[in-house]
Amino acid sequence: MRHRSKTVKLKRNASQRRALLANLACNLIEHGRIKTTLGKAKALRPVAEKLITLAKRDDLHSRRLAIAFLRQKETVQKLFSETAPASKDRQGGYCRITKLGARMSDSAPMAIIEWVDRVIAADEAPVEEVAAKETVAAPAPEKKATKKKASEAVVEVAGE
Repeated sequence: MRHRSKTVKLKRNASQRRALLANLACNLIEHGRIKTTLGKAKALRPVAEKLITLAKRDDLHSRRLAIAFLRQKETVQKLFSETAPASKDRQGGYCRITKLGARMSDSAPMAIIEWVDRVIAADEAPVEEVAAKETVAAPAPEKKATKKKASEAVVEVAGE
């Protein structure tokens, strides 16, 4: 039976999975938007939303819990001072996952996870443009047929 087996294991043991999710959460807090695989993005969403809920409380105990999970004081400071206040009126659903399609190298499904209430910089492209760039595959370079028969190669050498 599948009752209450909610943990996405990501083919890692518990300590590696915790470290991966903490690093992904730190990068999401620092950059506001990250590109990762779809499975990692789906596993990160509940972690990130719980961190925002902690940061919205804004007390000493919630700060200590966030530092215990993320282990980066500067990132926790940014979470409490910039990211959480932007979502103060929202009751949940702080993250957005946008699917990008398969990665070229190993066909892994890719996604962008970002904050819904994120302030977009002027030099940053919206998600729709990024998704369009990711799904359009670069054309394969044309290969020229330069194979020559052995007799033609001999003729060219003799002609020189």
